[in-house]
Amino acid sequence: MIAYIEHSSRQNDVIETENDAVPPYKEALKDIQGSVEYDSMVTALLGKDFGGMVKTKPLAVIRPANSTDVSVTIRSAATSTNLTVAARGNGHSINGQAMADRGLVIDMRALGDHTPVNVVVSGGGSGTPYADVSGGALWEDVLKRCVSEYGLAPRSWTDYLALTVGGTLSNGGVSGQAFQYGPQTANVTELEVVTGTGEIVICSHNVRPDLFFATLGGLGQFGVITRARIPLQNAPDMVRWIRIVYAEFDEFTRDAELLVSQPEGDTFDYVEGFVFVNSDDPVNGWPFVTLDPVHQHFNPDFIPPNSGPVLYCLELALHFNHNDHPSTVNAEVERLIGGLSFVRGLRFEMEVSYMEFLLRVKKAEQQATATGIWDAPHPWLNLFVSKRDIADFDQTVFKTILKHGIGGPMLVYPLVASRWDNRTSVVIPEGEIFYLVALLRFTPPYPEGPPVVELVAQNREIVRQCTKKGYNFKLYFPHYQSQEEWKQHFGNQWSRYVQRKSMFDPMAILAPGQKIFSRIRQLS
Repeated sequence: MIAYIEHSSRQNDVIETENDAVPPYKEALKDIQGSVEYDSMVTALLGKDFGGMVKTKPLAVIRPANSTDVSVTIRSAATSTNLTVAARGNGHSINGQAMADRGLVIDMRALGDHTPVNVVVSGGGSGTPYADVSGGALWEDVLKRCVSEYGLAPRSWTDYLALTVGGTLSNGGVSGQAFQYGPQTANVTELEVVTGTGEIVICSHNVRPDLFFATLGGLGQFGVITRARIPLQNAPDMVRWIRIVYAEFDEFTRDAELLVSQPEGDTFDYVEGFVFVNSDDPVNGWPFVTLDPVHQHFNPDFIPPNSGPVLYCLELALHFNHNDHPSTVNAEVERLIGGLSFVRGLRFEMEVSYMEFLLRVKKAEQQATATGIWDAPHPWLNLFVSKRDIADFDQTVFKTILKHGIGGPMLVYPLVASRWDNRTSVVIPEGEIFYLVALLRFTPPYPEGPPVVELVAQNREIVRQCTKKGYNFKLYFPHYQSQEEWKQHFGNQWSRYVQRKSMFDPMAILAPGQKIFSRIRQLS
């Protein structure tokens, strides 16, 4: 889920040396053990992303066989005065964040193909099992190997799992488990990182912690994650998946905050929420809520009179195992849900396997691919909004600007700040409780759907309103066009961010698509 503000095709102005018969960077890339692709068809393919609104022209695509190849690529860029390097995972950025126009793009999926998921059940000295995972591995592959072969799983996930491990750890990694375990950046114990100087470093909480915490949530600015050690826990067999509907936002948030504030064992294992249109619109309205459209029906007669233009839904999950008696599971669900203030009669639930639950968005991807919507532009917007301001945000954005929906999910659910490690590079709003807001547009391409420029303008208006009203908010997976905007985003963490850049990528070679720092031609 990537934030999008500006629609711009401008990238770093990187040019290839023309005076040499063989440019120095090409000479250096001959040492690559994987492959180097200069073909225009290949570079064009990796010069675009999921957002579908930015296209760039990288000079070459490097498919590394190991971390040494990543180091060679970065060092080759340093032989030029202007080359930059972007590490590209599965291409799910929105506004070119993982691109390097006229630079070098590292296809991290190739590294994932070369490096299997290594599960260590004994857990070494700590006793906790873990998985050593390539930075280019997809989370869905981690899930399948750990659960299917070992009955183990990471604690914290994203909703969509066709994302690379290195990609989400460089940004945050949030889903319905984050209130309990924190984001994915809080659920990793060791990294192998290739810095902007080409140094290959193994780091952790205790070994090179400066680089470890800088890299986590660092937007790719300080190093490329080539390996991560992910702690594992026993995976459940099954999930009771529940959705309950609310007519009033204050009741929705009160119950959501209650659930995420309870200790482990006294609440659900997954808590998310979303907003939907109070109508029979098949995409944005009532039909969107049911879990089983064939056997479940949303009866609008239960909606209280005088309800507003939008309604709210808490999405919950309770883990259990095959040997748990159904009456035990039912009793636990009723214990946890009984005191909540949802609309009686608008409760939907079903049981699915743990694997099926975590791969639930995969079905949506398949459906969207079949209709062509998956390949259409995606001007998404993600924010963190403080508890203090979320009610006014509801009035301003959900009930007004977006009261007719966006053609896709409008997520809103609380997170717990104390589960986030403030030593990482991620910035969040003030306060113990804050909300993720994710506006995930899935609309047909123009002219069947609205012009992208209109959707982008709507995103900008939402952010403008947040700023105008003085909300305590941050863009999640931010993208800005000026360093001044980045300074405002990081606030009092900006000086730390700049210091980390000077330490680990002093020539500003890495991640030019973020548009935070300009390439430094040579160090003084």
